[in-house]
Amino acid sequence: MTEFLTLLRKELWRFWKVGFQTVCAPVLTALLYLMIFSQVLDNHVQVHGVRYTAFLIPGLVMMSVLQNAFANSSSSLIQSKITGNLVFVLLTPISNLQFFAAYLLAATIRGAVVGAGVLLATCWVGGLTLAEPVWVLLFTLLGGALMGSLGLIAGMWAEKFDQMAAFQNFLILPLTMLSGVFYSVQSLPEFWQTVSRVNPVFYLIDGFRFGFFAVSDASPWLSLGVASAFTVAIGLLSFSLLVRGYKLRT
Repeated sequence: MTEFLTLLRKELWRFWKVGFQTVCAPVLTALLYLMIFSQVLDNHVQVHGVRYTAFLIPGLVMMSVLQNAFANSSSSLIQSKITGNLVFVLLTPISNLQFFAAYLLAATIRGAVVGAGVLLATCWVGGLTLAEPVWVLLFTLLGGALMGSLGLIAGMWAEKFDQMAAFQNFLILPLTMLSGVFYSVQSLPEFWQTVSRVNPVFYLIDGFRFGFFAVSDASPWLSLGVASAFTVAIGLLSFSLLVRGYKLRT
């Protein structure tokens, strides 16, 4: 337990000591999205009877959670690999499970901190409610764990920063941006609705938004089931690669 807590503190301190970059910058980005889209669409669009700006906020919060949870575990692992200090962690008596749990928990905490920052910075918007807070918490934890696990996979796979950037730009960014953050998928043509429902991030966004307004494009129970299944599957894959020492001990 001591080894786990030490590694967790190290991972938390790693992002917190540069909080202006890792916390404040994502909050500012979300605020810019909000100002631009709300100015253009707020007076013209309602979604499920909800004012557009209020509808947009939960999507921006969850998008921030997901992107920052991924960034935390992936950047930490790739930096440790490239600088060569990962060996000092691997030589300690910490177990694979403790290593995995520390990285995953730190990623989830960073995602939650940034998400809370975005929510606090936008809570002045009228029409924002919190109908089902338990669902908000559940999907925050699932989103952070899913992207934290995916970040570990990316960090193990990547050998250079440009490979990590490619993973983020061609997988994580499209998954998060094309998941209903800025729109209801019901407004899309049938083909694109089908494509959206194949995207697991859609269920995270939709279930998280249900916690605020008690309305959603898909059943919240379906969203919970799909999100949980993907989180477990990616988590098991990530942990199995970690146990094998995939690209960590070579």
